[in-house]
Amino acid sequence: MKSADPTPAPKRQHKADAKAAAHPHAKPRPLTRIQREKQNVILEAALEVFSMHGFRGATIDQIAEVAGMSKPNLLYYFPRKEEIHRRLIAALLETWLAPLKEMDGAGDPFPEIRSYIRRKLEMARDYPRESRLFANEMLQGAPRIVEMIEVDLKSLVDEKARLLSRWMDQGKLARTDPYHLIFSIWATTQHYADFDVQVRAVLGPGRNGEGRFEDAARYLEQLFLHGLTPRPKSA
Repeated sequence: MKSADPTPAPKRQHKADAKAAAHPHAKPRPLTRIQREKQNVILEAALEVFSMHGFRGATIDQIAEVAGMSKPNLLYYFPRKEEIHRRLIAALLETWLAPLKEMDGAGDPFPEIRSYIRRKLEMARDYPRESRLFANEMLQGAPRIVEMIEVDLKSLVDEKARLLSRWMDQGKLARTDPYHLIFSIWATTQHYADFDVQVRAVLGPGRNGEGRFEDAARYLEQLFLHGLTPRPKSA
């Protein structure tokens, strides 16, 4: 029977990295089920730590403790904190862009905007840690995702701003700045994730349950859709 490799996990990883560098065109070996599961455990733990402490305040030791594994074992899967953070941010940005991508130019503007507001509130309800992670990155000047923002996010917002402007040109929406309209929806919906403790404290025991998101949805729909309703032209 072949004996197990006694080399510590980080050194095995370095040996694998050196082998990959020597053969840059070789296809990486697919991860096993156990390796994928370990990575997912680490990413879940890192999301918890980064959302609480931000990138600068988070440490590999904290992530390893939350993941329930040793630091050397974690470093076998992710040699650097930056790599973990990059994986989380890339997945987060894809999730964050999805509701705006779903705004359909073939649909009617009011149902489309109403659906967008509700999708954003659902994200505030279901992904509060991801929202805080994104907010922390923004507060630090987005040093690790500035390219994603300037390319992926900007191109999508430009596309949807043109759609909103077209609806305005057709008289389906009141004339306003489409970019600031999108920013306003972001600000009001993400507030319920980033400042959830404040929201629940101010609403009090009678209103701070899950129903607060439905209350918020109704209010924001009234706020935005009333403001976007075209006014009849005076005779």
